[in-house]
Amino acid sequence: MVNSRAEMEIGRYHWMYPGSKNHQYHPVPTLGDRASPLSSPGCFECCIKCLGGVPYASLVATILCFSGVALFCGCGHVALAGTVAILEQHFSTNTSDHALLSEVIQLMQYVIYGIASFFFLYGIILLAEGFYTTSAVKELHGEFKTTACGRCISGMFVFLTYVLGVAWLGVFGFSAVPVFMFYNIWSTCEVIKSPQTNGTAGVEQICVDVRQYGIIPWNAFPGKICGSALENICNTNEFYMSYHLFIVACAGAGATVIALIHFLMILSSNWAYLKDASKMQAYQDIKAKEEQELQDIQSRSKEQLNSYT
Repeated sequence: MVNSRAEMEIGRYHWMYPGSKNHQYHPVPTLGDRASPLSSPGCFECCIKCLGGVPYASLVATILCFSGVALFCGCGHVALAGTVAILEQHFSTNTSDHALLSEVIQLMQYVIYGIASFFFLYGIILLAEGFYTTSAVKELHGEFKTTACGRCISGMFVFLTYVLGVAWLGVFGFSAVPVFMFYNIWSTCEVIKSPQTNGTAGVEQICVDVRQYGIIPWNAFPGKICGSALENICNTNEFYMSYHLFIVACAGAGATVIALIHFLMILSSNWAYLKDASKMQAYQDIKAKEEQELQDIQSRSKEQLNSYT
C-alpha cells in the first residue's frame, strides 16, 4: 500500500520526537456537550425539598411552649416580687410575721429560673426529635433504617411529656390561686368605689383580711385593711401590675399545657409510625431473603439440568 504524503510526514515527526506517540488529543467539547444550567435543580426545587422535611406541627408546638413558659416565668417572677412589696407595706408590717412567706417566694423565683432553662432545652430536643421522625416517615422506602434505640427514645419522650403535662396542669391550677385572691381584693375595691357605698359610713366596714388565705399567720398585724385604706391599695401601681401579671402568668401556664398536649399527640403519632416502619422493614428483609433463596434454588436446578444434558 502506498502511503500518502500526510502519513509520511506524521511518521517522520514521530521518528524525530518519540515521546509524541503517547500524546493524546482531547476534542474540545461543543456547546451541545455542555450541561445546560436549566437541567440542574434550581433554588426553588431545593427550597421546596427542604420545606417538605420541616415538622410544622412540632414547630408550632415549640413556639407555643416557648411563649407560654416565657409568659409564666417572666410575669410570675415580677408579680411575686410585687406581692411581697404589697404585703410588707400594708398587711404585715412586722418582718418576722411574713419571713416564711418571703423565703417561699424567693425559692419559687429560683424554681422559675430552672423551669425556664429546662423547657428551653426540652423544647429544642423535642423539635429535633420531630425533625428525626419526619425524615424517618418520609424515607420509609429508602435507605433510612429505624433502630430499636431510636424507637426507645421516642417512647421515652412520650412518657416524659405525659408526666410534664400532668405537672403543668397542677401549675396551671396553682397559678389561678393568686388571680382569685387579687380578684377578690379588686372586686371589694370596686364595691367601695360604687356610688351606693361611696361617702357613707358603711365604707369603713368593708374589709379584706388576707390572713384567711393562709399566706400570713393570724397574729400578723394589721392583716386586715378596710375602707379608704383598701381603696388606696387598689390604686397603687404594685397592685395593678401584680394583678394583671398574675393573669398573664396563668394564661402562659395554660398555653404551656396546650403545647405539651400538642407535643404528646405528635410524639405518639410519630412513635406509631416508627413502629410500623420497623415492621415494614422486617417484612421487606424477610421478603428479600426469600427471593434470594428462590433465585439460588433456580440457578442450582438449571446447573443440574445442564449437567445432565
